[in-house]
Amino acid sequence: MPVVDIDTDDLRHLASTENSDDVLKRDLFALGLEYEGETEDGELQFEFAPDRLDRLSVEGVARSLRYQYGHDRGVYVPSTNDSQWVIEVDESVPEERPYVTGAVVRGLDMSEESLQSLIQLQEKLHATMGRKRAKGAIGVHDLTMLKGSRAESGASGSEQTKTIMYRGLAPDEDRFVPLDGDSDYTPEEVLSEHPTGEQYADLVTEYERYPAIYDDIGLFSFPPVINGRRTEVTENSRDLFIEMTGTDQWTIDKMCTIVCYALDARGGQVERVTVEYPDTELDRPDLSVTEKTVEHERIESILGVDLTTENVVDYLERAGLDANPTTDERRYEVAVPPYRVDVLHSIDLIDDIGRAYGFNELEPRYPDVSTIGGCHDRTLLEDAVRDVLVGVGFEDTLNFYLGSERECFDRMNIDLTSQASDENPVGVAPPATIEEPYSEEYTIVRTWALPSLLMVLENNTHRSYPQTLAEIGLAAHIDEQEETKVAERRTVAAVLARTDASYEDAKATLQTIARAFDADLSTPPTSHPSFIDGRTADVVFDGQSAGVIGEIHPSVLVEHDLEVPVAAFEFDLETIE
Repeated sequence: MPVVDIDTDDLRHLASTENSDDVLKRDLFALGLEYEGETEDGELQFEFAPDRLDRLSVEGVARSLRYQYGHDRGVYVPSTNDSQWVIEVDESVPEERPYVTGAVVRGLDMSEESLQSLIQLQEKLHATMGRKRAKGAIGVHDLTMLKGSRAESGASGSEQTKTIMYRGLAPDEDRFVPLDGDSDYTPEEVLSEHPTGEQYADLVTEYERYPAIYDDIGLFSFPPVINGRRTEVTENSRDLFIEMTGTDQWTIDKMCTIVCYALDARGGQVERVTVEYPDTELDRPDLSVTEKTVEHERIESILGVDLTTENVVDYLERAGLDANPTTDERRYEVAVPPYRVDVLHSIDLIDDIGRAYGFNELEPRYPDVSTIGGCHDRTLLEDAVRDVLVGVGFEDTLNFYLGSERECFDRMNIDLTSQASDENPVGVAPPATIEEPYSEEYTIVRTWALPSLLMVLENNTHRSYPQTLAEIGLAAHIDEQEETKVAERRTVAAVLARTDASYEDAKATLQTIARAFDADLSTPPTSHPSFIDGRTADVVFDGQSAGVIGEIHPSVLVEHDLEVPVAAFEFDLETIE
């Protein structure tokens, strides 16, 4: 987990407190920062959960303490001046690293402590959000050493902006003097001859063109490897230019926001920067406030204490959030500041309320009802359905919940774009995708289980028939109505593969399940791209649409190298509860 080094005198100054080191350790522990030891220079080291990346600097830790002590309340967003600088993104930028963001901060009174804190924040963000600079890299420059090309803007042409260029260049196209260097290098030479270049060479060596940032004087930054010596930041620097490049716009925008908040705490004035892509324009830094909701009943249930509406609003404001209760006071609309990258769900808000209340103030108590361990009701239902299926001759299987769009859709004769509608057939829904899959075979969470069973049949064509397989497992799809934006369900799927497999055979199994759970089964005709028209029906239990049953389409059989007919069905487990 991340460890931050804290100069306690600097922390006391920023947090407006005279508390001793021992009291600070206690108060920081209550906030989730655990004392780990001291550095050789006498700074205290604190370890904390990697979600609160705004605490990677003394400024962020001090901000949390100011809220905890009641010095500050609610959401704070720094004021910003109008943009005077433009980052123009050239089409030659390498496609592997296409994104850039930035900001200007003026009027800083840099000291040794503030400079070291900025360097630490930069390094820690590189190691965490930046994934060792692979996903995002930060460059901080002395603004007075930059010369931007001037251009008029505005309807009257009265405003002037200065432009720098983010572009790509050939490995040996230009030369510059890097940090800690005393002669000029080409980017290619930096990677092989400079210590920092050697350390980060793997990030760009495969690029045909290297990322580079230019002003009117020339090359001054070679991201994500090293900055130029010309724009080096020192204790004499007062105005800073911050640029960040990466593979994901959201990541570098959040990194930039955290840096801007830290410099704002040092008395700097944040100034916006315009980022001009070939097809769009961004106003940065992104200091927009997001909103989340949390229910009063859930707060009390999770924390185990009775709270008034005023209590909840007070605790949220002491956590640096703003809260507005709804008219019935049953839930709260909570404003979240831009530096809080950790607030994803309502449970994160409840954690903040608990820390403001004080976890040490919670009184341990026994549950109202004594219970013993046992299976969840859903597990009991799964086992019961599984027993029925095994009892009529099916072999129970367990398959991977991850798959690919090819297996889930293409090989099942499903065109997701043309067949998606308000009432999608079973399995036809936008999948939850894996952002950075380690294999092309596992790029999504499957939307239904039948493709998994057909893959098992495909891998067992060398075995004798009949083959009757079943699975009870997870399926999921994108649903904007869900808090997580993903709807999950437990699904029951089965296939019958033999020379005379038919719709009637599959329905006989469904009827057995319906009788076992005292459910009324009906099967009105329907259509589904994976099944044969005229031999396909909806599965309806007790009047509720539950799934699909039918004979697998010949094109799907051919795609899976199956030479015998296959009858199959799939339905939602919860419909027979």
